[in-house]
Amino acid sequence: MKVCKFGGSSLADASQVRKVVDIVLSDPERKIVVVSAPGKRNKADTKVTDMLIACADRRIAEQDYSGQMKAVIDRYSSLCAELELSSTVAADIAGHLRSVINSDPSHKGRYMDAVKAAGEDNCARLVAAEFVGRGVQARYLDPGDAGLLLTEEFGNAQLLSDSYARLADIRKYDGITVFPGFFGYTRSGHVATFPRGGSDITGAILSAAVKADLYENFTDVDSVFAVDPSLVSGAAAIAELTYREMRELSYAGFSVLHEEAILPTAQAGIAICVKNTNNPSAAGTMIVPKHHLVGSRVVGIASDEGFCSIYLEKYLMNREIGFGRKLLEILEKEGIPFEHMPSGIDNISVIVREKWFSPEVEKRVLERVKKDLGVNEAEVERGLAIVMIVGEGMRFAVGLAARATAALSEAGVNIEMINQGSSEISMMFGVKAVNRKKAVASLYQAFFGPAKHG
Repeated sequence: MKVCKFGGSSLADASQVRKVVDIVLSDPERKIVVVSAPGKRNKADTKVTDMLIACADRRIAEQDYSGQMKAVIDRYSSLCAELELSSTVAADIAGHLRSVINSDPSHKGRYMDAVKAAGEDNCARLVAAEFVGRGVQARYLDPGDAGLLLTEEFGNAQLLSDSYARLADIRKYDGITVFPGFFGYTRSGHVATFPRGGSDITGAILSAAVKADLYENFTDVDSVFAVDPSLVSGAAAIAELTYREMRELSYAGFSVLHEEAILPTAQAGIAICVKNTNNPSAAGTMIVPKHHLVGSRVVGIASDEGFCSIYLEKYLMNREIGFGRKLLEILEKEGIPFEHMPSGIDNISVIVREKWFSPEVEKRVLERVKKDLGVNEAEVERGLAIVMIVGEGMRFAVGLAARATAALSEAGVNIEMINQGSSEISMMFGVKAVNRKKAVASLYQAFFGPAKHG
């Protein structure tokens, strides 16, 4: 049995939906189909999820939202018409959308999640109807009926582990199950969503629950590339990655697969294959427990912006028991997760994402660290990017750090910080965000040679 997930670009219009159905029917092992909300039909278009968020924002703000609601309903109505589905399907979807959008918005987080989830939910209903229209035994399955239970962290929900036992029953269905990605239900019966891009997570959870032989993640590229093609044209394709490598690369900016989608499949030992809906015959990239390939190598270079550094200095910090714990407690009380924490004997830097660290939060944190920790110096540097080189074989490569730093130096990129985990699977460089593209290009040249097309 295979679980296959299709992203928003794979479901943007009627021709794409037909491709999805053709792909599923071409392999009898493809029994569970996880779908995202319809994506952009062209560069000027808007994703359905973004349309729903705009609609919900206006409803919460007590502004007229009728135009936004009509636009979403029209998008689905057009899809139904182009697919020649029955008028009942279109009417049911329109009714469901109106019901959700017009529901009580007093609990902002809960309301927003319910509206966002309607994108995936109604896309699943539509895709299931297309299968049935072709005479295929298929069903739409609501995550609540299936038993996909999540925490009450609206917009950032986590799976409740007892969901797996209930979800395993999906395997018993003889036909094709179409399952909406991105959301589940709390124990109190409310819709809750994973972080944005969470349909990948849904697919991984279902793969683990039904003990699938393979999790296929269909997107709009032939494979995972060694670097973001928008930063380096002609980047090399990666044939095989390990779970750990993909997790590191996803965390640091690879958008092809959500970083949280790795854990369920890794724990169950299920391989992931990233494939292209528009070129399904391409081999894609396999994500596996252990490499079948050998040798010391860097497999990929990832980067992301939107970071800042909290730098603290205090003489004899290394002798002060509990300093690190007290620092993290200050961040914990503000609800700030940390990303990296390189340190010296008298100083420490904590890297956090700027989205968690507004100027108001920064002011409170600096006041607390000066008062509670008695530091000699405390400052914040914003506008940082991280660039990460990743590879299981890096720990066997002598001089790898020297090659990386030399490449950055030759490109005129100043290194703000370096951090390498004890697993030695990755090495992180902090640079100014304005130098991110230049840093990535120089590292790619150093470890992969000239790009094929410039």
